[in-house]
Amino acid sequence: MSFAHSLHAEWIKLRSLRSTWYTLACLLVVGLGITALTTNAAGSQYADDPRAWDPTAFSLKCYVVAQLVIGVLGILAVTGEHATGLMRTSLTATPRRHRLLAAKVVVAVGVAVVAGQVLMFAAFLLCQTVLTAKDVPHARLGDPGVLAAVTGGGLYLAAIALLAIALGTLVRATAGALATLVGIVFLMPGVAGLFPVWLRWIFHYWPTLGPAAVLTTVPDPEFPHPWLNLAGMCLGVAAVLAVAFAVFRRRDV
Repeated sequence: MSFAHSLHAEWIKLRSLRSTWYTLACLLVVGLGITALTTNAAGSQYADDPRAWDPTAFSLKCYVVAQLVIGVLGILAVTGEHATGLMRTSLTATPRRHRLLAAKVVVAVGVAVVAGQVLMFAAFLLCQTVLTAKDVPHARLGDPGVLAAVTGGGLYLAAIALLAIALGTLVRATAGALATLVGIVFLMPGVAGLFPVWLRWIFHYWPTLGPAAVLTTVPDPEFPHPWLNLAGMCLGVAAVLAVAFAVFRRRDV
């Protein structure tokens, strides 16, 4: 089976699962719902500190929860077959394990890229429309740095999906992989201040911290180089994925 055939097979499997569509629907509903709810507090937040007001970052706050939902999509792309026992069938059809996993990665990340960008643009447009109606300073896609921030948000979510695929491959269980992802994106940033100073540099490239600064247009003095931070995070995700490929090729199903 060629790689093109593997891609086609993985696309059929992913789109035929109800969980895929439920997860994508949840991503949009939850993401836009959070955006609508947080927009109600726009007036008070702007009044508290007008100089730090960033309407673009404010409209993209839904990424915090969206990264968990899109992570579920990446995890299920791998662990779903382990749970049902279909992974053996897939390996029989595609004996070259690296080709099978690569096809899963390409298909799942492709879906994540599209879904992430749709959510970020939809959240931005929804929030800015409400801000305009509330007579609060708002942003337009043509304003400096806005398009980069919105697009960066979609790329950030795609990187999280890639990390989730790697975790799903390593752990092989949905609950375990999801718990690990929650620890990475929520728990570790919360205890970053407890780490020694010489080790805190790692949080410049840690999910939810430095890389998430790409979603802003007002410079953050703590993370002055957000795109460099995002690139560092992507390198870290690539390293985890490389380990996942190595483990997937060597161990039994």
